[in-house]
Amino acid sequence: MSAATYFIAGTDTGVGKTRVTAALLAAGREQGLTVAGMKPVAAGSDDARQLASASGQATAYEDLNPYCFKEAVSPHIAADRAKIVIDIDKIAAISRRLQAGCDLLLIEGAGGWHAPISAQESMADIARALASPVILVVGLRLGCLSHARLTLEAIERSDCRFGGWIANQIDPEFELQAENLATLRQLMRAAPLAIMPYALGRTHDAAQVRAALRLLLSR
Repeated sequence: MSAATYFIAGTDTGVGKTRVTAALLAAGREQGLTVAGMKPVAAGSDDARQLASASGQATAYEDLNPYCFKEAVSPHIAADRAKIVIDIDKIAAISRRLQAGCDLLLIEGAGGWHAPISAQESMADIARALASPVILVVGLRLGCLSHARLTLEAIERSDCRFGGWIANQIDPEFELQAENLATLRQLMRAAPLAIMPYALGRTHDAAQVRAALRLLLSR
């Protein structure tokens, strides 16, 4: 039986995709599952190492993070400056190998849905090639309503399966959060799989993550 696999997208850069992905991987590991994370493209971040730490996987780094660029710039600019072509077929082949050895595989995107990886392709093309349901991380801050709705529409136009969304509290001073969450439920046509609090560590925080994981594994 192949692993349950999800592509973790975000409404923008800096909305907490790595935090959410790592939390889900850690929860799966605590439940005795063999879990694995993958960061196909990274620019100026150590996100892949955070995923490996959470999952406990021993994946070779070139499979964990096939395209790793030092500069914190858009992936297509970083790739061009490094004279490297990001090969989507290579990414898909690695993901299939990882799937064969685990119960749960989470593949984290970079930036927003249409973050370019070349002059012609974007993160959306990677997600489409992987053919896995997309979990959207919505960073709770001013502007998140439009970003969330636009990204959901873009996911659906890309012929990708929408697997749900997770709200991530990234602004502790975000006003009228309850009202914004209610609007998001309407815009996303579903309740969030989880609401990640600004600071992790409390019992109810872990319960939110475990509940989201149960929903994903039951599909």
